[in-house]
This record gives sequence, structure tokens and C-alpha cells, in this order.
Amino acid sequence: MSESQTATQIANDVRGKRTSARAVTEKSLARIAAVDGKVNSFTDVLGERALATAENVDLRLTRGENLALAGVPFAVKNLFDVAGVTTRAGSRINRTNPAAAKDSILIERLEAAGAVLVGALNMGEYAYDFTGENAHDGAVRNPHDLAHMSGGSSSGSGGAVAAGLVPIALGSDTNGSIRVPSSFCGLFGLKPTYGRLSRARTFPFVASLDHLGPIARSAADLAAAYDAMQGPDVEDPVCTDRTSQLVSDELGKGTSGLRIATLGGYFQSMGDPEIFRAVSVVANALGAKDKVELPEAARARAAAYVITAAEGGQLHLPRLRSRAADFDPDVRDRLLAGALIPAAWVAAAQKLRRWYREQVLQIFDRFDILLAPSTPTRAPKIGQKTFELGGETMLVRPNIGIFTQPISFIGLPVVSVPVWLDDGLPVGVQVIAAPWREDLALRVANALEREGICEAPVASL
Repeated sequence: MSESQTATQIANDVRGKRTSARAVTEKSLARIAAVDGKVNSFTDVLGERALATAENVDLRLTRGENLALAGVPFAVKNLFDVAGVTTRAGSRINRTNPAAAKDSILIERLEAAGAVLVGALNMGEYAYDFTGENAHDGAVRNPHDLAHMSGGSSSGSGGAVAAGLVPIALGSDTNGSIRVPSSFCGLFGLKPTYGRLSRARTFPFVASLDHLGPIARSAADLAAAYDAMQGPDVEDPVCTDRTSQLVSDELGKGTSGLRIATLGGYFQSMGDPEIFRAVSVVANALGAKDKVELPEAARARAAAYVITAAEGGQLHLPRLRSRAADFDPDVRDRLLAGALIPAAWVAAAQKLRRWYREQVLQIFDRFDILLAPSTPTRAPKIGQKTFELGGETMLVRPNIGIFTQPISFIGLPVVSVPVWLDDGLPVGVQVIAAPWREDLALRVANALEREGICEAPVASL
């Protein structure tokens, strides 16, 4: 395995006996040892387990099993349960918890497809973070420029894939935590429809907004991981019992016949010029000339904040009462404020959420795909607290998600695609589809990749 190989290339080589799962895993572990000291993406490297899993993959292939992800190394945000490892969720407090008894369901499904778990990844504390700066484990640095943020809260997921340590990593996305690191680190990231992938055996943040999904360096890798992870699961009460919709074989259909529009209004009102230029590059490549506005997107973002803060605050209230000093102060203060939000505010936010969802779904009667920025700026520098946005000085940590929150608020599927405009850092563009139409978003992402509009190179560390 070279660090630039995609998951699909690795799996093809392993199935074709041009290499072995063990050899691929050894190279991944060696690169982690050599490179991750610069990036700080891993909190736990599971070398012994990974090698044993890889040997079993090689054995399964000799028995004739057809493994879609044969020998593909992957890693997971450390809010996923990993058997024998304490689930940190980026916190100091959780480290005193017992080790997990079982793997999360998505780990089980990826390994059933032949993938090899090599470790757990750094993240923003309790997933309440867009920067990737963890007060306990240190900041994850952007592999394309180590002075800059990786983005969060799936910070280690973005850093590990951009650095070529693994071709696929799993993250979580409540308000944008897959799409933000994908944008900052120049990667493809999939936030599926709310309820499509099981969240069983993961540490929650906001149950009514939490999604899980993959980050990768190609649309085909996203599709392969997504296909392997689909399926109903009684352990997650919101996981759909809809039939799995496998998408890998659909990628080649391209964009012909798709009705594509760019989001205007709110989604073109705040952000650096290059952010909107990236959206124009993608729209022009797709021949998307129409513009449409999401009604009350700003209010939707505000409502998402209310629900996030209130649910998160209530979840962590026992820890806030007993171990407040062990929180990152920035996270602690936001959770405390959330715990004090009046119930009437939450009820009003949920009412708006239902109305907003109905209005947005009507737009999908006219369009199949909507385009919007993933982030309002390129990756800020490590330690940077404020940035200029719409003529105002704003805090970085709460405001990186201004374009992602109105989308995840109603659970729409999104692929963030990477655009490189110059020699600077990349920016992401959201490819948004109607519920359960991940196939369309992935088809568009794959077409943009094939046309050279979007790419995800390994960082030159």
C-alpha cells in the first residue's frame, strides 16, 4: 500500500493477490508511527488487533469470500465503542470508564466487509467543537499546513485521511462535524440521511441531530464504506428499517438529467470570496444555472443551536455537577448555558424545525441536488479565536458551522466535495440531496472527481 492509494484500489489489489491484507496493514501502521507525531490524529493505535484482523481477512479470501473492502485500513473517531478500549469521546472524564465490551455496529459491518480497524482518533471534546483543538489530547493539525486547524469535531478523522494514514475514517456529524474537517482538509465526506446508519454503541451528543458517516479521498470510497454499513439495527431506535440502497454501482450514471441548483440568500451572505468562488466552479461544471433560497435558513440555524445546547446540556448535567473542572472550559460553559435554556424555547425550536423541513422538502419537487458552501472560510490557524465574517468579527468555534447547521437540522444527506482554487488550503462544497437519495449526491461527487473539478490528494508531510 502506498499512502496515496484509495480504499477501492487497495481492496482490488488484496483480492487480486497482488498484496496481502497483512502487508497493507503493516504499511499503514508504519506510516502512522512515522507521520502522526506531526498531525496528532490518533489517540489509540491498535497494532496487535489490526494485524490479527488482517491475517483473518487473508484467510477468508483463501476460502473464497468476496470482500468489498478486503484489507482496507480504517480508523474511527474515539466516540465509537472499540472492544477493549475506553470510549473517550474526546474527554478527560470518560477515561475512568470501563473499556467497551463490544465494537460499535458500524465497525462490525466494515470488518465484515474485510476492512481492518487500526485505531481510534482524536476529536473535539464530547463532539461540541468545530476546530479540532482538544484541551486534553492536543490539537489535530491540518496535514496540508500544520499551522492550521483540521476542523472538528471529527478532527482526527480528517487529519488521518488527509495525511494518508488510512484511506477511510469514520466520524460523526451533529451540526457539521464531518463536513467541516472534510472542507478544511480537502476530503470527500458523507453525512447520510438521519437514521440511515446505526449509531449503536457510540457516545451520543444530541440524539435528535447525531449522524455517523465516512470521510475518504474519493467518492467511490465513500460509496463502498456506506454500502457496507447500511442496514436496520434494533439497537438504534431511529435507524431506518428501509431496504438498503447500495450505491457503488450507481456512481457511473453521472449527472445527466439531474436538476441542480445553487442555494442563494443566506448561503451567499457570509463568507470569504473564495468560498463562493468554489461553489461557482462546481455549479459551472455541473451546468447548474438556477438559484433557490431555503426559507428562514438563519432561523433554522438558531433553532439548531437551541436544540443542540439544550439536549447536550441535559445529557452532561450529571458530569457538569460532579466534575466541572475536568471539562474543557469552552465546552463546559456552552453546555452549562444549554442546560439553562427554558423548555419553551426548545418547544419553539422544534416547531420551527417541523415547518422548515416541510418547506425545504417542497424544493426537492423541483430540484434533485442543491449546492452550498461547506464552511465560510478556509481552515483558520491553530489557536485562532476570531475571524472576519460578513464584515463582523466573530468567534471561530461556534461560527464555522453556519452553512452546515441548516442542512443537518432536518437530516438531509450531504456529500462535501473538496475544491482547490490556488496554492492555498482547500475549501468544501456541500452537495445536498433529498432524504434517502445519497445515491444522487455521490453520483455528483464522483462526476466532479472524474472531471478533475474535485480531488483529495494526500498531504506532502
